[in-house]
Amino acid sequence: MKKILLLSAFFIGMISIHAQDDAAAEEAPKEGWTRFGNISFLFNQSSFENWTAGGINNISGTVGLNYDFNYKKGGIVWDNKIIASYGVTKIEDADKQKTDDRLEFTSLVGKQANEFWYYSAFLNFRTQMDSGFDPDTGAKITHFFSPAFLQVGPGMLWKKSDNLKVNFAPATAKMIFVNEQFTTVPTVAEAAFNDAGGYFGVEANETSRFELGFAVGAYYKLNLMENVSMENILNLYSNYLEDPQNVDIDYTMNLVMSINKYLSANLAFQTIYDDNAFKGFQTRQVFGLGVNYGF
Repeated sequence: MKKILLLSAFFIGMISIHAQDDAAAEEAPKEGWTRFGNISFLFNQSSFENWTAGGINNISGTVGLNYDFNYKKGGIVWDNKIIASYGVTKIEDADKQKTDDRLEFTSLVGKQANEFWYYSAFLNFRTQMDSGFDPDTGAKITHFFSPAFLQVGPGMLWKKSDNLKVNFAPATAKMIFVNEQFTTVPTVAEAAFNDAGGYFGVEANETSRFELGFAVGAYYKLNLMENVSMENILNLYSNYLEDPQNVDIDYTMNLVMSINKYLSANLAFQTIYDDNAFKGFQTRQVFGLGVNYGF
């Protein structure tokens, strides 16, 4: 509990450096629905012919969707966000490999208590769209809805604007769903089991896991300079029922450097700490020149 509160305080302290200036520049939110989103395509290619320094031909691409649809009416706010991305790479004389795979939906509703505080309830669901394989054995270890994570719970929301908000949910139920093919003994996904013998925390011959804990979700988007925006998403979770000191961390940073209306350089960075999945930090980075369409 202490760790999750300290991490929350640190993140809030960091964003407060710019928050006052950004919030002052924003207009008062309009009532009704507000919708905005972006579809991006990142493409990278390297090719070599008679290149004495060496090199391997390769090609890769990533498609991403980041879409918000928010509602405000009187003292009621309802914020929804969809994040989806999928990427592959093909290296000469090798099979194509997945480089990015994410599907996530977050919904947060609040009833105003005072100027910036709301009684709230939230739902978060995330999974992947395609199968994942162990790099050493080639065995399938994940696929769509395995694993899938669902969190839901009541709490308190502090919201300064659509670009700055933190939700505290001290009674959050978390469900982890997996396919029985990955947990049935003898398992075909031994490479996916961690040192504790679990598959994303789900025990052998089971298909789900229930947790109850404290969740914090923070969102902050700012303009670093003209045509350069940075989106920060932080989720923390502590399971009361088992090892509450091991706080799950999921941080995502999306940096967009716009060249014009349709072209930009995009950098996505994500790091996850979840000891049920891996004893350490998982990280991914995706960078490239992108074609964007805003709507």
